[in-house]
Amino acid sequence: MELNNIIDDDIETLDDLQNGYRIIQRRDGFRFGIDAVLLADFAKKGKGRAIDLCTGTGIIPILLAAKSEMKLIDAVEIQPEMAEMAQRSVEYNALRGRIHIRCADLKEAPEIYGKSCFETVTVNPPYMKTGSGIVNADDMKLISRHEVKCTLDDVVRVSSDLLKTNGSMFMVHRPSRLAEIFVVMHKYRIEPKIIRMVAPKMGKEPNMVLICGIKNAKSDIKFLPQLYVYNENSEYSKEIDEIYGR
Repeated sequence: MELNNIIDDDIETLDDLQNGYRIIQRRDGFRFGIDAVLLADFAKKGKGRAIDLCTGTGIIPILLAAKSEMKLIDAVEIQPEMAEMAQRSVEYNALRGRIHIRCADLKEAPEIYGKSCFETVTVNPPYMKTGSGIVNADDMKLISRHEVKCTLDDVVRVSSDLLKTNGSMFMVHRPSRLAEIFVVMHKYRIEPKIIRMVAPKMGKEPNMVLICGIKNAKSDIKFLPQLYVYNENSEYSKEIDEIYGR
């Protein structure tokens, strides 16, 4: 597809993901961050049919298409403008047969797709409770970052409804909410199995956590070594370079 036909150059960019694919993003809107890249790498060993909740502009499905062997990835986004950008990125990358974007409220996903029909769920949800943190006047950024349209409880409940027994939920979130995350996962029969903290650099507190939970699994948590984004020279760490494919 020709570049001039796929983006509005005045307000959008077509960014190279360095894996053969590109993604459309608003110049002044919500743009994906390292959390999405880390989540996609963390979830790349997921199996079977997958669904990405809170997909935004489709970054995680597109990265999974490059990193994993998943044949079919559904994706749900409540904001029409972001879902439309995600669809154009899918078409630009010739992934229509593999990634299916739907503009819908994730709370309706079990009714749309059916219960217990996915082996893998990925989600990079809003991190902040409504009324906390700095509220951005831009609705796209507000909805992406704050629990305006969905809560942590909604995300985990829907993930449990969508997953088959022994299916995997992969999520990235804030360490400060880890206790709450565990409580909600137990509530909906998703057992936390693998945890990896992510810190900006050695000596700094973690500011992200990667979580893998298994539906109806027995209790047994494995903590992976902490991941550092930057090394002592304030350059990306070797592992981060490997994750980005550099």
